[in-house]
Amino acid sequence: MDLTLAVLGGTGPQGRGLAARFAQAGMAVVLGSREASRAAEVAEGLGHGITGASNAEAASRADVVIVAVPYAGHSELLGSLVAELAGKVVVDCVNPLGFDKQGAFAIRPEAGSAAEEAASILVDSTVVGAFHNVSAVLLEDPEVTSLDTDVLVLGDVREATDLVQELCAKLPGVRGIFGGRLRNAFQVEALTANLISVNRRYKAHAGIRITDV
Repeated sequence: MDLTLAVLGGTGPQGRGLAARFAQAGMAVVLGSREASRAAEVAEGLGHGITGASNAEAASRADVVIVAVPYAGHSELLGSLVAELAGKVVVDCVNPLGFDKQGAFAIRPEAGSAAEEAASILVDSTVVGAFHNVSAVLLEDPEVTSLDTDVLVLGDVREATDLVQELCAKLPGVRGIFGGRLRNAFQVEALTANLISVNRRYKAHAGIRITDV
């Protein structure tokens, strides 16, 4: 797959883990951050030929872009990158969650989901939802040789969801499974709150598997 992949918000745990895994699989990866210097520092620490840049530069250089920022900065970031992301496949893995004394809970954005919010902002891009339920801890652990999980891929353009499923297959022990149109993204994003509860109770790093496929 001769594509350059950018990970926006790539200095956080999920972004770092995805960037490292895709680079290990042989892909060209650009790590994006609000501060180019911070991205360069983290990229150097990850190795595998990963480079660092500002979010805008990373978006411009890439063919496919993964958005892995905290939900609080999601719409603001995407609104600032409409031109840079035009014509590209944008993979949104953002989970709108809240936390209180009882644990994690899902927040429903006005657009329906973070992925639908992204699509409403990036009208000239093709938005796909994926990688919502993959453990950042496992992604970042070099001792983990197989992630042993499925990734639900959501989108309205078949060519784009097929492409993201191919990306999923580059990660060890991962399958990309088509999970419906983008309007079905909310429940996939929200499931992360349940997985956090599972992990707290069982001291695990749970993922999901789809049976009979």
